[in-house]
Amino acid sequence: MNRTDMANAEAQTGITRLSPQMVRRAILASVLGSGLEWFDFLIYGYFSKIIAQVFFPADNNFVSITLTLATFALGFFVRPLGGVLFGIYADRLGRQRALSLLIIAMAASTLLMGLAPGYARIGIAAPLLVVLARLLQGLSVGGQFATASAMLVEYAPPGKKMFYGSFNMSSQAFALLLSSIVGYVLTTRLTHDQLVSWGWRLPFLLGALAGPLGFYIRHRVAESPEFERLRSQTGKAPQVSVRQFFRDNGDASICAMGVIIVGAATNYVWHSYLPLFVERQLHLPLSSALIGTFASGALNLFLFPIAGKAADRYGAYRLFYPIVIAWIVCAYPLFWFVVSQPTVTHLFIAQMVATLFLAAMSGAHPGMLATLFPVRSRSTGVALSYNIAVTLFGGLAPLTITWLTQLTGSSLTPAFYLIFAGLVSLTMVFFTKSGRLAQDAPSAQHSLN
Repeated sequence: MNRTDMANAEAQTGITRLSPQMVRRAILASVLGSGLEWFDFLIYGYFSKIIAQVFFPADNNFVSITLTLATFALGFFVRPLGGVLFGIYADRLGRQRALSLLIIAMAASTLLMGLAPGYARIGIAAPLLVVLARLLQGLSVGGQFATASAMLVEYAPPGKKMFYGSFNMSSQAFALLLSSIVGYVLTTRLTHDQLVSWGWRLPFLLGALAGPLGFYIRHRVAESPEFERLRSQTGKAPQVSVRQFFRDNGDASICAMGVIIVGAATNYVWHSYLPLFVERQLHLPLSSALIGTFASGALNLFLFPIAGKAADRYGAYRLFYPIVIAWIVCAYPLFWFVVSQPTVTHLFIAQMVATLFLAAMSGAHPGMLATLFPVRSRSTGVALSYNIAVTLFGGLAPLTITWLTQLTGSSLTPAFYLIFAGLVSLTMVFFTKSGRLAQDAPSAQHSLN
């Protein structure tokens, strides 16, 4: 096709051919926007012990920590709601507009968290402001994964859906890297009194700088080609009722939840819960956990795309089963290795092993989920299934494991939690039609509508 024919085709479809520069801009904006959103969300977990002192003071340290973790989990309970609302918004009005709005909302909630006065100054209003900030964070991050995944996968050429989608996971690695750097610098350079007084606020104020990026995406990044093509073909914004969505995508949603559960549990156990585990169970300094977290983030920046490439080549669902089974087998010995001799070296080695498994399991997740749903309901489907799975097995992980550890007295509780999550994932994917079809035809893609 010559340039004249291409121009005529574009005029007929209403779609402008995207330049390589625009594709790179969309990928970079999606990765940076998602990374800064996850930075804002992760930093709460790192400083949960200090936040407990500032906003949830109590005579019993366990009660104080539990209230803080319950607030952490609260952000996850509203994530499915935020995912559905922003998913519907993205499916009707576009990925670009939704991603821009999500980043601005997250920046506003993070700024509120960073500026909220402590309990000593305004009493009960202080924890209420934290709850409000976490609710806003939960709503906005609830739509982030689905919108960014849809954006990246729909920009991808055929045969590279998993690779392009893996950049959304790399954005989480970027967030992990940035948050661990900031956490390590603050915990090693400031005294405990300085951290409690003002130091913990700095990363939240830093995260609020993501706001301007939202405006950049809104005005400088083009809409995804597949969404534009669908809108051009139908002549209107796609609309899917709730009843129609579940009738057409119920099985795919269950499969998608199964895909995510084991990765979500692993991610939140080894990253969000680990700082608390290191201090309370291993009696090691927080900085020792953050060193490994930093290395994990740095490795995953590259390991996630490698996993995405492998999934494009061999089939994401064909790799899913052996990787998850291997992780189930290794989870207990890995925690026993750390708990039996709680040293910084053992902790670091375990973190690196967990990083390799997490990358292998999760690198293809955005592409795996996005290709389960058609374009007209893709953001809604990914958002709903992803957020339900992450809420139940990720967001509740720190609170659940803390409670079970208190109940049983066992430091190996996280290992059993991961084994259970892995078995649930395998069962949900194996017994769904979508999972079997994806395994048999790994290169199959949904149609536009």
